[in-house]
Amino acid sequence: MRVVIAPDKFKGSLSAPDVARHLETGLQAATGHNLDVIRIPVADGGEGTLDAAVGSGFTRRSVVVSGPTGQRIRAEFAVRGREAVIEMAAASGLAVLPGGAGSGEGGSSGRPDSATAKAATSLGTGELIRAALDAGCRQIILGVGGSANTDGGAGVLQGLGAKLLDADGNDLPPGGAALARLDRIDFSGFDSRLDDARFILASDVDNPLLGTEGAPAIFGPQKGATPEDVATLDAALAHFVDVLSAEIGPRARKAADAPGAGAAGGVGYAAIAVLAATRRPGIDVVLEFTGLADRLAGADLVITGEGSLDEQSLLGKTPMGVARAAARAGVPVVAVCGRTTLTPGQQKDSGFRQVYPLTSLEAKVEICIAEAGPLLEQLGKHIGVELADLAPAHAAVDSTPSANIARTKEPLNV
Repeated sequence: MRVVIAPDKFKGSLSAPDVARHLETGLQAATGHNLDVIRIPVADGGEGTLDAAVGSGFTRRSVVVSGPTGQRIRAEFAVRGREAVIEMAAASGLAVLPGGAGSGEGGSSGRPDSATAKAATSLGTGELIRAALDAGCRQIILGVGGSANTDGGAGVLQGLGAKLLDADGNDLPPGGAALARLDRIDFSGFDSRLDDARFILASDVDNPLLGTEGAPAIFGPQKGATPEDVATLDAALAHFVDVLSAEIGPRARKAADAPGAGAAGGVGYAAIAVLAATRRPGIDVVLEFTGLADRLAGADLVITGEGSLDEQSLLGKTPMGVARAAARAGVPVVAVCGRTTLTPGQQKDSGFRQVYPLTSLEAKVEICIAEAGPLLEQLGKHIGVELADLAPAHAAVDSTPSANIARTKEPLNV
């Protein structure tokens, strides 16, 4: 029997590859290691996208770049031929603020505050893009999410060679607030290789850049912005739009209202306006480069999941994308999660034959987070036992490919 394990990360606990590994351990233990298991870590375009790329045949690369507050950090991206996957959070994310998880530095707590909200930059993301160009890549997937900056993507442009100058011809300091003093943008040093590059903005965010639904108002408070900071940042970004429009024409103003312009503190705006990026739902992009649809052929079961399976998951998060792909292939799908708030009706409507939360084994959420690996192995064993019970019935079925496709559409007792 063949099982495809295609989970997202359990945030704050396990990466997607680790989730898949622990589930396989439990499955194989219950079935005598007779399963053909395919592990395909997936993500929704934010954190975990890089792991999904590496799990699908991309090669991991690393480079030293500028972190969100200017500190030098080592960040990774992934390459496959002329295609690159960049996870913005690796260079410009909240998790790499000084003292934050993944920053490799001590000192402060790593928590965002008013100062970082106004001064954090996306410069490192631009430097990652340049590193991908150096690697020969010309199709670049930019996965956004978890960013620390609200700079409209100005830092990305600086990382690619643009100069942001004040009225005296001096370089602006980093961050969104400084854009209030922007006088002109010098693109003479902009990387010419960008002319041949194609960008995909992998994001589910459809917010515009400015206004009550814009990047500062909606996402600024998560990055430490006070109400006063939100107003300051919104005004500064509006000025950025004015100056950029004077430099490159009306497409810059139109891009400010485009769905997704507000993604990643406005990096979506710079990507759309200057890099001509195409925004696509993150899960669609990830499932495409992982080749999930093709790898479902001949599968008897798909297992997906994420840390919290709830109403937000129904709005296009990873498990729903995997469930849709499984439904199109006629393969039953179940979900594992740390916890779930979905009703049985919602689970059924979502296409899941069953949902297995860790809280069914351990009621305390903090223990589920700390012991997610062993608990997932227990769930894997439970699912494996149910698969083993199906084996005699499957053995009696013709093993031709057409028969295999037919039987994957029969209900599983899970």
